[in-house]
Amino acid sequence: MIDIAHLTHIYPATRHSPARRALADLSLTIAAGSFCILSGPNGSGKSTLFRILTGMTLPSSGSVRLGGIDLLRQPAEARRRMGVVFQSPAVDKHLSVMENLRLHAALYDIKRAEFDRRLEDALEWSDLKDRLADRVDHLSGGLARQVELTKALLTKPEFLLLDEPTTGLDPASRRNFVNQLHGLQRQRQMTVLMTSHVFSEAEEVDQVAIMKDGHLLANDRPAALRAALGREMVVVQSRTAERLEATIRRELGLTTRRHGDEIRLEETTNGASLPLLEQLLARYRADIDSIAIKQPTLEDVFIHLTGKPVSALPALELVAQ
Repeated sequence: MIDIAHLTHIYPATRHSPARRALADLSLTIAAGSFCILSGPNGSGKSTLFRILTGMTLPSSGSVRLGGIDLLRQPAEARRRMGVVFQSPAVDKHLSVMENLRLHAALYDIKRAEFDRRLEDALEWSDLKDRLADRVDHLSGGLARQVELTKALLTKPEFLLLDEPTTGLDPASRRNFVNQLHGLQRQRQMTVLMTSHVFSEAEEVDQVAIMKDGHLLANDRPAALRAALGREMVVVQSRTAERLEATIRRELGLTTRRHGDEIRLEETTNGASLPLLEQLLARYRADIDSIAIKQPTLEDVFIHLTGKPVSALPALELVAQ
């Protein structure tokens, strides 16, 4: 398992900025052989956590154990057990696929005969078998990400850490990559931790953890998180959302949450959503661009907990937070 206990990290003050706490007594356990999605708004601390888990940053306090190995005291042994796919490309685009894979094997001191045995296994799932001689910069985005994952699999990791691995992929390539990753995780019984803002990628995982301001806000199965929100909601889109929200609160006495031009009324009881929708249309139709009744999704859970819609997050969030 991955066992993170009481992890705190403080970036020291500089001439240009005060000290900043990125992680605050964070504890998280990911069971062996399970798939966990880690999410959170920009500045939540998840990138700092990823840097600590991959050995790139030492925490101010706390501990991390990978399969019983203390990452901070036995970093070389822990790293031998992990594979990493970074958000920013970590392959040389001017080299061929095979040259990148051989270079990675050399870094891990994997000899030629062993490399040949591992290569077939690492490529089995991929679409790269006929593209090994191609330069990486001649590949599509989806195939280039397959190179990244194949490279990580060469070391036969027990733990696979991925930071926004589908960033920049089109929807079809993203879906294909995630489906292949799920198949590999189940087949090899790897423990997988993946950061993502795309909640369609989290529907089939074992565990979703959501962070904000260095704290862990939620950590459970996707179905349990949706059930905890527990109710259908009425969602209103309006170009005058700030004014309309104030009017609804004042005239109807309802609790609302506003995110940009979207107003959510989440406190509706069973069977009350349709009458409420009709009431809102009857009174405020001129101010409503669209209105709908919906069941909670993981994205709704994220917004409820963090107060920030996924659409407001940056398109690219670097690991070096």
